[in-house]
Amino acid sequence: MQFWIYSKPKVEGAVLLVERWILARLRNRRFFSLVEVNAAIGALIADLNLRPFQKLPGCRRDAFLSLDAPALSPLPATRYTVGSWKQAKVNVDYHVEFEGHYYSVPHRLVGSAVEMRAGAGLLEVFHANQRVACHALDARQGKHTTLPEHMPASHRAHLEWTPAKLIKWGSSIGVAAAGVVTWQLENRPHPEQGYRACLGLKRLAREYTPARLEAACARAMAIRSPTYRSVASILKSGLDRQHASTPTEASTTLPEHENVRGADYYH
Repeated sequence: MQFWIYSKPKVEGAVLLVERWILARLRNRRFFSLVEVNAAIGALIADLNLRPFQKLPGCRRDAFLSLDAPALSPLPATRYTVGSWKQAKVNVDYHVEFEGHYYSVPHRLVGSAVEMRAGAGLLEVFHANQRVACHALDARQGKHTTLPEHMPASHRAHLEWTPAKLIKWGSSIGVAAAGVVTWQLENRPHPEQGYRACLGLKRLAREYTPARLEAACARAMAIRSPTYRSVASILKSGLDRQHASTPTEASTTLPEHENVRGADYYH
């Protein structure tokens, strides 16, 4: 039963009415479950709603059907769920952090303030009172949940390249290039960083030729710096065209000088 009350005296009158009509009638009864109590109260409320008004025609049920019922809206299709809210700023990688996990939002919102709501197993992200992203909650710490439609076009191109496909491309260039590609995929903290580096190597192959890229990758592996930046620097400076002496050659070749004694000196 809903009492539509608009002033303090009416509230107090409704409380007294409930006490007299319901609680007073149940004070001598014993109940052994909440179900029994609710059933007893429900029967008395139905009786109360049919009780005629003292100064007005009809009863509470008639007034509800004629005044309140036509103005009621239908109940929501889904049950209300309690959620927790948090404000955040979209990072440069178009992700927001919630309890240690990172969720993507449309890349156009980089740097924008958003609100996050977590509840019923979902994380919803709102911007300017509009929902812009929805993800299933993920408890993995430090991991990313990324939707392709949130990526800029350049990042979506990464999805076309699987690690196996990238390594196969590197092998087509040479052993050193395959080694650099494998290093990118295995040593970057985030897969996107490795993909970007590998696609950068593909661009260098088009710009400098595959043969020069292989030579630059070999030099980068020799100096233990198999990064995209090192390979690009080697190509830009032309170091890939210089002959790199092997450690064996460097250690066995001695300069000619009169003070350098040969093996015959000791016999």
